[in-house]
Amino acid sequence: MKRVTARGLRSWGAFVGLSLAIAGGQSYADDFELIGINVAGAEFTSKELPGKHGTHYFFPDEGYFKYWQDKGIRNVRFPVKWERLQPSLNGELDETYAELIDSMLDDAARHDMDIILDVHNYARYRGDVIGSEAVPFGAYEDLMARIAKRWHNHSALYAYDIMNEPYGDAEDNWPEAAQAGIDGIRAHDRKRPLYIEGNSWSSAARWQKYAEPLLDLKDPADNIVFSAHLYIDHDASGRYKEKPTKNFDTSVGVKRAEPFIEWLQEHGKRGHIGEFGIPDDHPKWNEAAEELLSYLQQHCIPVSYWAAGPSWGKYRLSIEPKDGKDRPQMAVLEKFIGEGGCKGYGPVKQDS
Repeated sequence: MKRVTARGLRSWGAFVGLSLAIAGGQSYADDFELIGINVAGAEFTSKELPGKHGTHYFFPDEGYFKYWQDKGIRNVRFPVKWERLQPSLNGELDETYAELIDSMLDDAARHDMDIILDVHNYARYRGDVIGSEAVPFGAYEDLMARIAKRWHNHSALYAYDIMNEPYGDAEDNWPEAAQAGIDGIRAHDRKRPLYIEGNSWSSAARWQKYAEPLLDLKDPADNIVFSAHLYIDHDASGRYKEKPTKNFDTSVGVKRAEPFIEWLQEHGKRGHIGEFGIPDDHPKWNEAAEELLSYLQQHCIPVSYWAAGPSWGKYRLSIEPKDGKDRPQMAVLEKFIGEGGCKGYGPVKQDS
């Protein structure tokens, strides 16, 4: 696999407020960023397996990250699909898909990006939940071990988001599955952060109801960041089927973030919002987004906007530029890029 070994001191610290050592023992200075993005596409069309690159799923072209670099973005959560990466449980990684990840990481390194590699599978493999007879915990541990073994020395890899949005009948098994994922990664990588999502679609608003078992997770590197998701439409689904009414409460995002942040404060844990996005079709969405981002900034909670990526078409939450022009949501995000003065993951307690 191709590896890029030279990066600036600033880039490795981007998005975090802790010093990490990477291969070769070099450590990097703190440099925290509030705003990151998701670059989606490699996980698209999950019913078409393995699917065809450029038809069913999409990786960005070489040079793609330059636009975001110019915007001041330094951190990208990048979803991948387990079944494409590992077509058979406990089997070798698919070289075609893995090489596309190689190329994405190489291009990210050239443009000073830090990548959070996200297994975007909802705690399932081919529809069966992790921990079932069809998908033993050990098979998931095997996947995460193979991911860490292949990419743990790549300079663009910043962190692992070990699983996207466990929900439904996967929830009872998720704490044990999460520990298996941690164990797999730590067999090869004791340095990078592990982003751990919660049950019920990793909902920030419902975090307190489901997250207590995650306190028992053991990470030998003591480098866990809990990652919740948050949307501000009426049912918090992110589908935004209805536009804001006249009485729309622009503090809805803050109210949905509060349970997550309160839980983090109570237990002395670090946090991140792994998905948040708004449509481009009403100014009230922008107002609510600005209130939420201000609140997250006050508490030093970083956020990865959902979503960018070159193949979204008319998706209303997309911030991928069209015809060389920024999407309307960028006007809000740009107010917070490079701002805040945070030196580490929050939450930061506010003075009463």
